[in-house]
Amino acid sequence: MMHFLATYGTQLIAKTGQHLYISAFALALGVIVAVPLGILLTRMKRGANLVITLAGVLQTIPAMALLAMMIPIFGIGSTPAIVALFIYSLLPILRNTYLGMQGVSPTVRDAAKGMGMTWWQSMLRAEIPLAAPVIMSGIRLSATYVIAWATLASYIGAGGLGDFIFNGLNLYRSDLILGGSIPVILLALLVDYLLGKVEFAVTPKQFK
Repeated sequence: MMHFLATYGTQLIAKTGQHLYISAFALALGVIVAVPLGILLTRMKRGANLVITLAGVLQTIPAMALLAMMIPIFGIGSTPAIVALFIYSLLPILRNTYLGMQGVSPTVRDAAKGMGMTWWQSMLRAEIPLAAPVIMSGIRLSATYVIAWATLASYIGAGGLGDFIFNGLNLYRSDLILGGSIPVILLALLVDYLLGKVEFAVTPKQFK
């Protein structure tokens, strides 16, 4: 391990940065799109199941196939990787947001309305805070997926820790495979731990 760090330490830092950039960008896009959409779907009498099913269908597309589909549109590099990972991040966040909002008791909405709150105020002050732990659990799950799947971005020239893994496979070098795999695992565990802290922080006190 010390020999690997001495030889590839600088590359390891750079590729870890690339990996985090791709993963964070894709996850952020997923949150920006899926959370508002999940909230909107709870206000739609029709179409919610269709949208969630469509997101599920997109996630069943093999990762390499989806990455290949991005190349004619976005070329090679980080952009197609981010778009593909964004698509993969949608389902857990969308589904948990929808379920979390659906799980809020109707009496909460009635009470907010009785207090004179607008729809927007009820959403921000009552419903979203109560649904936040479920929403965060979806974001945690999606973050773990995205970090793991980001290794495949190496195939389309996006860089990241996948470069070590696939170079190791091509050269039959276990040190390169482990040098890429172990940081990915540690990143996934670290991000899951940190998001777990956020999930606990946003959980209403009566549920802690």
